[in-house]
Amino acid sequence: MARLVDVNRRTASLVAGLAALLLPGALALPQAVASARADTPPGPSSGAVHSAQAAAEAAQARVNAVAAQLAAAQATEQALNMRAEAAVEAYNGAVVAQQRADSAAATARVAAAAADQANASALEQVGRLAVQEYQDGGPPQLDGFVGLLAAQTPADAALATQAARAAAERASSILHAAAATASAAARTSAAAQAASTAAAAATAKVQAARIQAQQLLADQQAQVTALDTQRTQLLAGLADAQRTALQLTEARAAALAAQAARLAALQKQQSAGVAPVPVPVSGNVSDVIAFARAQLGLPYVWGGAGPATYDCSGLTMRAWQRAGISLPHFAADQYAESHPVTYRQLQPGDLVFWSHDGTPQGIYHVALYIGSDTIIEAPRTGDVVKTASLWIMGTPAYYARP
Repeated sequence: MARLVDVNRRTASLVAGLAALLLPGALALPQAVASARADTPPGPSSGAVHSAQAAAEAAQARVNAVAAQLAAAQATEQALNMRAEAAVEAYNGAVVAQQRADSAAATARVAAAAADQANASALEQVGRLAVQEYQDGGPPQLDGFVGLLAAQTPADAALATQAARAAAERASSILHAAAATASAAARTSAAAQAASTAAAAATAKVQAARIQAQQLLADQQAQVTALDTQRTQLLAGLADAQRTALQLTEARAAALAAQAARLAALQKQQSAGVAPVPVPVSGNVSDVIAFARAQLGLPYVWGGAGPATYDCSGLTMRAWQRAGISLPHFAADQYAESHPVTYRQLQPGDLVFWSHDGTPQGIYHVALYIGSDTIIEAPRTGDVVKTASLWIMGTPAYYARP
């Protein structure tokens, strides 16, 4: 947009200057002026130029609007990507916790089964002791119930009673310990199973959250892709609109300049003037373009001047060396040491310049024109030498021929 405003201002300034030149001529040489006006192509009208520039500004506004939407969508995509990654890690953690809970539950079940078996073995052991004592019989000094039954005297009975009590306590202790172990193991197994069930439920919940986060991310990525496609299409339309506006602006300026030159020549009683003839192309341009094409794909590096890396002015400097033309490794100086031409005079091999403020001192990028509105350039860090549209960075500020 700023570039179009600058074009408008320069056009207005040119028209004003030409008007100042035309007025004296019209007063002094009415017949010559009329003849000059009839001989000079009128060019596009001011209204056509303004309409084209307004169309380009509208296209730029549409590009800016979609670019803002794209930036917001990309920010949302980044946030959703972080959310999806967190959900995936939460799911991974839940799976690990579930695996541990399942393993603990399995271990507890084995322990409970072993405790139950030990309890059954204790019952069986006490039963065998009782049977064995009954079968063995024996004197009153023997432990157990058999000794009590065999006692012949009160003293023997007392000893037998004491022995029976001791046997009963020992059997009770064995049974109590086995039963307690079995009960504790059963409780542990039940708790472990409950933990396993809870872990499985938690895993299912986290998995649902993961699936939802990943779906939201996929939907957002689709939106970003759609907006990026729309922006690309609008940029193509913007390039067409800017090219049309530039062509009309320069055509009108050229027509006015040709008319001014004709009138100035008539005022001085000189031969008919013509528009400046473009400076002939220097050197072998085919070698220049062939060299630039051979560098396609090489990386951009600040200060690069070959043979493996290039920046913008390094590439154009080395390319024109092939034609025997020495240019400085500085875009603004390359313009200063070349012959300015217009867009309509562009030929393959010419240099194309962009300026951040519309002045030669503000030139920040240079590329090599190869025809059909196409350039070869070393664009920026992270990119490579490549072909691109002449309008990829907006309307160029200057064109020149080494």
